[in-house]
Amino acid sequence: MSHRDYAKTPPMGWNSWDCYGAAVTEAEIRGNAEYMAKHLKPYGWEYVVVDIQWYEPHANSSIYRKFVPLEMDEYSRLMPAVNRFPSAQGGAGFKPLADYVHSLGLKFGIHIMRGIPRQAAHAATKIKGSEQNARDIAHPNSICPWNTDMYGVDASQEGAAAYYRSLFELYAEWGVDFVKVDDIAASRLYDPHLPEIQLIHDAIEHCGREMVLSLSPGPAQIEHADYLEQYANMWRMTDDFWDHWSLLLDMFDRCKAWEGRPAPGNWPDCDMLPLGHIGIRSVDGGGSDRWTRFTKDEQITMMTLWSIFRSPLMFGGELRDNDDWTLSLMTNQEVLHMHQHSHDAKQLNRTEHSVVWTAQEGDNTVYVAMFNIGETANEIVVSLNALGIQGQDVELVDLWSGSGTRSESGVIKAEVPTHGAVLYRISF
Repeated sequence: MSHRDYAKTPPMGWNSWDCYGAAVTEAEIRGNAEYMAKHLKPYGWEYVVVDIQWYEPHANSSIYRKFVPLEMDEYSRLMPAVNRFPSAQGGAGFKPLADYVHSLGLKFGIHIMRGIPRQAAHAATKIKGSEQNARDIAHPNSICPWNTDMYGVDASQEGAAAYYRSLFELYAEWGVDFVKVDDIAASRLYDPHLPEIQLIHDAIEHCGREMVLSLSPGPAQIEHADYLEQYANMWRMTDDFWDHWSLLLDMFDRCKAWEGRPAPGNWPDCDMLPLGHIGIRSVDGGGSDRWTRFTKDEQITMMTLWSIFRSPLMFGGELRDNDDWTLSLMTNQEVLHMHQHSHDAKQLNRTEHSVVWTAQEGDNTVYVAMFNIGETANEIVVSLNALGIQGQDVELVDLWSGSGTRSESGVIKAEVPTHGAVLYRISF
């Protein structure tokens, strides 16, 4: 199967980074998986993703510890730290945890850094399926500027493909369904690492298990869009996204730049949703243990933009602490239906104070999202003609409030609060 035959709709799930940084534990993964199975699975949420540093025994926040020993097997492959993931004892890896997540009817994901551990290169440890060793394939000039764990691999060495194949064979044995690969889509030092993206894609195809391939961080460059579509399922349009209005405002430009690209198997990614209780052990994003700094109107704006653009939805907060409001954002069936089933999303217009996006579903349904990016409440007006709708009389449903109305004047008007959004489904 080609990678485009899975992730037919934008993936939805939870990732541990926004709340636990590099220090999540097995108990926290299991607890969030249990919450997802009970409260979110019926709405399409399914991926549970362990973010970075799961192979580092003493990781304690989102601040990376430099040049520390990592747990690794004899073939240069990183393994879960058993003090944080007790079920990984005896070389079991993530299989017991993945089995548990699967038993809940969910899917299991992990984060990895591109490349090979520096400690493997320095010790010249073995590569499964190759005469070459870790030192032979390491590319010591290809480093991550913000993390000291890995060297890139030299794709011209025959052992490079063998190394990545052995990694993904291991992940297939564990039962991994989703892999977020970091320091690869964009870099502060280099352009995207295209040869390693292809090696990873080929290793996934070779391992015989469907795995969604998500590339981080961003911003991925639009000139590489065709390549990314050929070899990955998701790629970040942005560097790490946090709960600041300036970053949310900026996302309108990024979505506009990638307009027309979301398609089955290929999802430009607005990054995780920093909602609910975040920063528990993550000090990234200029904050610490907190409830999201986004106002409720900003949270509506974020969920509306991600959903109409059809970004993957990866929730970042500690799910078990969700209040009713946060849960309601994640379980609005009409909004999620649009996210999973609409097509041809585009920006209709933008002014100093407003942005309007539209999308289609079938022949007689149009969605219109009206965003107030100004600093005071605004009335936003959109004509039916501009939406390609002939006639004056249409039925409107406000997808966030659930209220229905009719427009008989040929225009749609809404009073939109500052930094807020109104999302209508129009039937005609």
